Amino acid sequence: MSKKNLPDLDPGYIPAYRFISDYLNEAKTPYAIAWERQDGYLTLYDTFCYGTPEHIQLDLRYLELIIKFSFYAWGGWKLYLCGDKTLSEKIKEICLSAERFEKLVEIAEITYEHPLTVEILEYEQCPSAKESSEPVGRHLDGCRIGFDAGGSDHKISSVIDGEAIYSEEIEWVPKLKSDPDYHYDLILKAMHTAASKMPRVDAIGVSTAGIVVSNRVMMAALFQLVPKELFDKKAKNIYLRAAKEIGDVPVTVRNDGDVSALAGSMSIGENKVLGIAMGTSEAAGYVDANGNLTSWLNELALAPVDLNESAPFDFTAQDIGVGAQYFSQDSVIRLAASAGIELEQDQLPAQKLKVVQELMAQNDLRARKIYENIGCYFAHSLALYSLFYDIKYVLLLGRVVSGIGGDILLAECNRILQEEYPEINDYMTIMMPDEKARRIGQSVAAASLPSIKKSV
Repeated sequence: MSKKNLPDLDPGYIPAYRFISDYLNEAKTPYAIAWERQDGYLTLYDTFCYGTPEHIQLDLRYLELIIKFSFYAWGGWKLYLCGDKTLSEKIKEICLSAERFEKLVEIAEITYEHPLTVEILEYEQCPSAKESSEPVGRHLDGCRIGFDAGGSDHKISSVIDGEAIYSEEIEWVPKLKSDPDYHYDLILKAMHTAASKMPRVDAIGVSTAGIVVSNRVMMAALFQLVPKELFDKKAKNIYLRAAKEIGDVPVTVRNDGDVSALAGSMSIGENKVLGIAMGTSEAAGYVDANGNLTSWLNELALAPVDLNESAPFDFTAQDIGVGAQYFSQDSVIRLAASAGIELEQDQLPAQKLKVVQELMAQNDLRARKIYENIGCYFAHSLALYSLFYDIKYVLLLGRVVSGIGGDILLAECNRILQEEYPEINDYMTIMMPDEKARRIGQSVAAASLPSIKKSV
């Protein structure tokens, strides 16, 4: 494997795409996996394996990577393994019993309210894909509230006929609080403030970290310390409860990654957009060729991107080498130590990020190296993402790409794409909105989510 264009602050990093590329140069036996999710929707990944006893460990390593990544990209409660039976039996056992799959199983069962099931089939028996997407957002009429809930701050916007007349970014510490009333009170306060800036409220749109199904938060690190009983009672419907206090108006709640993709699609007037928000974690969402949001999971923060066995551990994923550790403030903080920047241990992560950003504003070469390394991570990971998404445009948002550091990150990413992946570079365009939109764009796009019922 080439050592060129790898992050010098993280010499053990192994890009997942390079492993896949090397593997598929030799593996030629047809194999397929498919994930079935709600309402019978199904997404298929057609690939190859060795299918020979001497390559069983290599096959297992490859399929574990593909299964994990495809689950966190697309979601599902039923996994179809289609191909070599011996290999399928082994990977089924790993999926259902290995400790490193426990979080995947938990997320599948909580999200889809169904036990994870694995079915083994011949390659020729693999089911056909059945996709779904729906038009959501892009509504700019009336007086709207947009709320964006992140792990370090929440953003609120008042939007009248598509123009943000008020926006504010407010720090909070939701991950450190076990009482959901803490979250609720701050959400409601922000909504009341936004409402006070307009003559009326016609609709409320919410962008939130976590997994959202039918406007309910099924799982989110924002509420990681909230006991399950309280979560089910007060957190699942927290945004609906707060919105009801503002008025009897249409409310739509979507994952923040979906909203970042929607923001990108709206801002450039194009589709096939992968939105990535680098903040407390990595939020991802996708707008398809028709300009619609899919029913996919898009939890790329939990998807593997680094195959180094000593890769950093992520608490939320309960796994190593996943996106959240490479495309969030955690990555900046982790690389700061390697770059020789000392950060105070008692500071909050958002405060540590600000220290690095202030150094970057002073053109500190150590801080510059951090952003160059994240740009390197991102280039290799975009190649990986392109295996699972048809990406024409990538929109970057979030506090990590705020300021000069974001420009350096983007420049390094583009350089490596040009050198390593010219065919991807020729097709894909990476964009960042202006500074104001980088920080509050999602709350404005969130405001566009609900449609307003017209009186007859």
